[in-house]
Amino acid sequence: MKADPAVQRQLLELAKVDAELSRVAHRRRTLPELAEIEAGEKTVREKRDALVSVETASSDLDREIARQEKEVESVRARVDRDRKLLESGSIGAKQMTDVEHELQTLGRRQGALEDDLLELMEQREALGLDAQRTSAEVDKAAQEVQAAEGRRDEAFKDLDTTEARRKEDRAKLLPRFPEPLLKLYTRVYDHKGIGAALLRARRCGACQLELDRNTISEIKAAAEDSVVQCDNCGAILVRTLESGL
Repeated sequence: MKADPAVQRQLLELAKVDAELSRVAHRRRTLPELAEIEAGEKTVREKRDALVSVETASSDLDREIARQEKEVESVRARVDRDRKLLESGSIGAKQMTDVEHELQTLGRRQGALEDDLLELMEQREALGLDAQRTSAEVDKAAQEVQAAEGRRDEAFKDLDTTEARRKEDRAKLLPRFPEPLLKLYTRVYDHKGIGAALLRARRCGACQLELDRNTISEIKAAAEDSVVQCDNCGAILVRTLESGL
C-alpha cells in the first residue's frame, strides 16, 4: 500500500486522539466511585435488612408484652376479687382458708409474671436502641452512596466533555486519509487497540519491541510512500527523523 509520507505522519495525530478516547472509555468503566457505589449499595441493603429484622423482633416482642400485660391484669383482677371477698365477711371459715391460699398462689404468680414482663420490657428497650442505631447506619450509608454518586456524575461530565472534543478532532482528521489507509488503520486498531505508532530509534511505538536488523533493513529500503507495519503487533509504523533509519 502507498500513502503520502505527510499523510502517514498525520496518522500519529489520529492515534493520539484514539488513545485519549480509549483512556476516557477506560476511565468511565473504572472510576473508583463505581466500586464505592456498588459497595455502598450493598451496605445499605444489609443495614436495611438488619433494620427490618430488628423491627420484626420488636413487633413480636410488643405482642408478647401485650399478652403478658393482659395476663398480669387478669391475675390482679382475681386478687382484687378475692380480697374484696375476704373483706366482705360473707364467707365461711373453710372458704376463707381456700381464698387465702389462692391469694398466696396468685401473689406468687403475679410476681413471676411482673418479673417476666419487666425482662420483656428491658429487651424491648434494647431492641429500640438497636433500631435507632441501625436506622442511623442506614441513613449514613445512603448518604455516602449519594455523595459517591455525585462525584461519579461530576467525573462523567468531565469525561463527556473530553470525549466530545476528541470526537470532533477525530471527525476533522478522518477526511485527510485515503480510504484504503484508513481501513487498514481501523482494522489494526480494532484488533490491537492501536492503529499506528512512531518508529523511534528502531523501536515500535505500539508494542515497544526493538526491530531486528533484517526488518530495519527492509523498512529502510522501502519507498518513503510505502506503508509499513510492525511484524509483531501489526501497527502502521510512521517513519520520521527519529526512526533511526
